[in-house]
Amino acid sequence: MKYTKEVKTALLAIVAILLFIFGYSFLKGKNWFDSSRTFYAVYSDVEGLSPSSAVTINGLRVGNVTKIGFLDVSGRLVVTFSVDNDFPFSENSVAQIYGGGLIGGKSLAIIPEYEPGNIAVSGDTLPGEIEEGLLELVNERLTPLQEKIEDLIVSADSLVNSFNEVMSPATRKDIKNSIASLNATMVSLNNSANTVEEVLDENAPKLDRTFTNLDEMAINFSNFSDTLAEVDILKITEELEATVANLEEFSEKMNSGEGTAGKLVNDPSVYNNLERATNQLDALIQDVKLNPKRYVHFSIFGKNPGPYSPPGDSLK
Repeated sequence: MKYTKEVKTALLAIVAILLFIFGYSFLKGKNWFDSSRTFYAVYSDVEGLSPSSAVTINGLRVGNVTKIGFLDVSGRLVVTFSVDNDFPFSENSVAQIYGGGLIGGKSLAIIPEYEPGNIAVSGDTLPGEIEEGLLELVNERLTPLQEKIEDLIVSADSLVNSFNEVMSPATRKDIKNSIASLNATMVSLNNSANTVEEVLDENAPKLDRTFTNLDEMAINFSNFSDTLAEVDILKITEELEATVANLEEFSEKMNSGEGTAGKLVNDPSVYNNLERATNQLDALIQDVKLNPKRYVHFSIFGKNPGPYSPPGDSLK
């Protein structure tokens, strides 16, 4: 039986269309020749999960996401996914969206729960959950840092503005003058240091002799200290105490009128007698001066020495 070119062309077109439909369905995660189980999960946000994304259990790929669509007018999304593996898990197992690195997309992981007698079957809806991805973690960590950096930039900007306000032209001029004065002071100090160094160099021999004399003085002082240490301080102290006691005893006898010195100090008659004797001696000396001939007379012819003139008249 021969086919015409038109029939062959039609058959080829039909086969091509079927292959195209099959390939498109396969790329979307739908395989018409397998008996995989189909499950559903509801999310408020699928975080970039797309059809044909991998479905894994404990890291092992067991299926694909086949469809994502809106559940109702609230905007919630229902994810349809197939599981090729016949691994049993409970209907309370969580369908968790995870991944979302810098390059790779999102995937769906089934976190199995093992409850005998409550095994999930095709058509069940599993609880949906979203794992915090790498980008979310980075954003979570970087957000406080970003806020701190922004605050730091604001503070730095305020500091720069304050610095610009303080550093007015007059202030900059004053700072330049201060630096110039400081340089002049440093030059003066350097010159003074050079002068002091020259003076020290010139007087080095004198300083050496001075330090030598100081060493000799220190040695002499040390010798004097050794000599002083050998002195019997206790004996000297006892002699001083005895001398003080004798002086106190003598002072008490003087005050009480005992002995010649005590009577001389405490008896007023002694003072009066001394005063009278002094007055009489003074009168005698005056009389001798006024009438020397009365006491010393040399006369060959026995001449009368003349009238007596009492010393009291000359004293008036």
